Amino acid sequence: MGTNGAKAMSMVEVKVPDIGDFKEVEVIELMVKPGDTITVDQSLITVESDKASMEIPSSHAGVVKELKVKIGDKVAEGTPLLTLETEGAAAPAPAPAAAAAAAVASAPAAVASTPASPPPAPSLTLVESKPVPTAALEPREDNGFKPHASPSVRKFSRELGVDLVRLKGTGPKGRILHEDVQNYVKAVMAGHGETAAAPAGKGGGIGLDLLPWPSLDFSKFGETELQPLSRIKKISGPNLHRNWVMIPHVTQFDEADVTELEEFRKDSNAALAKSGVKLTMLAFVIKASVSALKKFPAFNASLDEKGENLILKKFYNIGFAADTPNGLVVPVIKNADAKSISQIAQEMGELSAQAREGKLKPADMQGASFTISSLGGIGGTAFTPIINAPEVAILGLSKSSIKPVWDGKQFAPRLMLPLSLSYDHRVIDGAMGARFAAYLAEVLGDMRKTLL
Repeated sequence: MGTNGAKAMSMVEVKVPDIGDFKEVEVIELMVKPGDTITVDQSLITVESDKASMEIPSSHAGVVKELKVKIGDKVAEGTPLLTLETEGAAAPAPAPAAAAAAAVASAPAAVASTPASPPPAPSLTLVESKPVPTAALEPREDNGFKPHASPSVRKFSRELGVDLVRLKGTGPKGRILHEDVQNYVKAVMAGHGETAAAPAGKGGGIGLDLLPWPSLDFSKFGETELQPLSRIKKISGPNLHRNWVMIPHVTQFDEADVTELEEFRKDSNAALAKSGVKLTMLAFVIKASVSALKKFPAFNASLDEKGENLILKKFYNIGFAADTPNGLVVPVIKNADAKSISQIAQEMGELSAQAREGKLKPADMQGASFTISSLGGIGGTAFTPIINAPEVAILGLSKSSIKPVWDGKQFAPRLMLPLSLSYDHRVIDGAMGARFAAYLAEVLGDMRKTLL
């Protein structure tokens, strides 16, 4: 009787699961400590990539015996995080495995081959950034000095053409932060620092002789409130600024007659009501865009680093802007050419839900060859979307409306969808831009053309 009630204890080493294409990410927060009792899927650490922050969950439940990482360490898939003392066999609890199997069973056919019980994937979460003091712009001599900065900051500085040797970091132990790079660039733009030369092919050494940014005490005029930008906006802002300054944008406006397509969409949704799949107009536009990209391959391309060659892509990965409480993110529908409209709609719904919950994985936002930003559910007649480098074009959708259209004999009420196509004028000329928009409108007017 003495031993039957005893529970066998074992030690388990928890490692970093698959985190996409990232080779190394930096640990920026420890969320557990030795002695803590944790559960399966409980977040253990927070790491930061050049895209976002991720919480790494535990694959096992138990008591933390030893942490094997510290803040500032670089980790990758397979890196040991900690050791756990667990009860019984060293295996994950069955409930998460069953949930994973259920998730796979409900996924589109294109991804149904995923193993039923993979290690829990890291989920994205927003990490509030604390205000930091302005970096002192004190140029230093190199002399073999290596600036103290994370890989994401180094990548950010390379994109903006900033030499980190010239910055003095305001982080712990003189660490250079994203904010330090941003402040340096702002100071250069305002004429308070040395000009940062952009690499060849990435702006060609843009020099902007601008007036200093106006700094006013607005409280003199009335009540004010200081609201920090969300982490997503802090990350996306510099990229949008770079893209707008370095890419010669042209925006082509057109309209697509989607009267019949909208009727077909409504009828299809009624027929698919029991399946749980809801077709959206954006799903049809994604499929139509693939047809247009095949006809005009320059839109499905990127310039090489030197700006001398065009890299034509033979895959069709379509990014779509998803609105979240903390800002826009861009999940990607991979291999959209090989998926049906219902598969695209289902995958869009799943990715949008993950985006709103902050659970998109880095791999879910990588590899796009063309992007669509839809504001049709909100309103507006047209806008000028900013190209998402290194892509060369982006399509904007506004709210469709009934308009009188001349059919050769009379004016008839037709449902018209506004299209706003921005393209890189170094790659695409005006005639090609107009032809792409006109062809896309033609396909949306008759989706049977996608079969040709």
